[in-house]
Amino acid sequence: MLRSLLFFGLCAGPLLCAGKPLDIYFIDVEGGQATLFVAPSGQTMLVDTGWRGFNNRDTDRILAAAKAAKIKQLDFVVITHYHRDHVGGVPQLADQMKIGTFVDHGPAMEDSKVVKEDYADYEKTVARAQHIVAKPGDVIPVKGLHVDVLTSAGDRIQTALPGAGQPNPLCSSTEKKDDDPSENARSLGMLISYGKFRILDLGDLTWNKEMELVCPNNLIGTVDVYLTTHHGGSSSNNPALVDAVHPRVAIMNNGARKGGNPPAWQIVKDSPGLQDLWQLHYAVEGGKEHNVPDSLIVSVDETGDNGGWIKLSAESDGSFSVTNSRNKYHKEYR
Repeated sequence: MLRSLLFFGLCAGPLLCAGKPLDIYFIDVEGGQATLFVAPSGQTMLVDTGWRGFNNRDTDRILAAAKAAKIKQLDFVVITHYHRDHVGGVPQLADQMKIGTFVDHGPAMEDSKVVKEDYADYEKTVARAQHIVAKPGDVIPVKGLHVDVLTSAGDRIQTALPGAGQPNPLCSSTEKKDDDPSENARSLGMLISYGKFRILDLGDLTWNKEMELVCPNNLIGTVDVYLTTHHGGSSSNNPALVDAVHPRVAIMNNGARKGGNPPAWQIVKDSPGLQDLWQLHYAVEGGKEHNVPDSLIVSVDETGDNGGWIKLSAESDGSFSVTNSRNKYHKEYR
């Protein structure tokens, strides 16, 4: 379905993307997800919209990031799954910003009152825009980027991406957990590429589903940046996956008391080749032993009043920089 649109994921001309980076804003929505991609072509993709309510807190934070990025519309809004910290803010955001196309995994698959409420509100909003149901193997047509859909509605890609497919020795030493019946396991997961730069965002995909992507063979390959799955929670961040994708940098979109669990934090921190872990929040549960230095954290106290973001700017050669909006701490990764 989307494979035929692959052409539109490329720059329209040889000079269109020249000299322009891919900018990514990991927005602090208090333990939810809202990640804004601004492609070199100028097209935009927001992954999830944070929570509903809270006096429009998360929508206001997304709009602040959009203003900093100098964009006035969202060409694509990808909803990884229908939990409130990911889809809840859709109606509020759509009332304040033009959205071209929604992308999701199809109907909600969790039988809970909250999910049914949020999905019903989401359906009403989607009716005002274009809509794509993405399947594993599809490509979301963001001009200037290549966005591979790896997982959706509980399914995964069946063949390895180019350059991947090697046996994963960690599979034999990693045990499975109980299967997760919730929307988390149905998350729409993506690999986003700009030239040689690659970032992995699997939404809230849980332990066993992560394992299916890299066992017995690693279907993804390696990445430059890993957005920790499920906010750095212990029901995700399977070491067989984290070590296999071998990130240079990890970003943890945790809240003060959501995600950032010490066991998962340690798995990510110990990943071979990892240069830095950045966090959107100081994780209260972790204490000083399981949090990175304050310079790498956007919100360093429990209130989260700062409401900023981590900004990553990537070049097509694979180099990138990361900046903390709170203190302007900046680091280059060559």
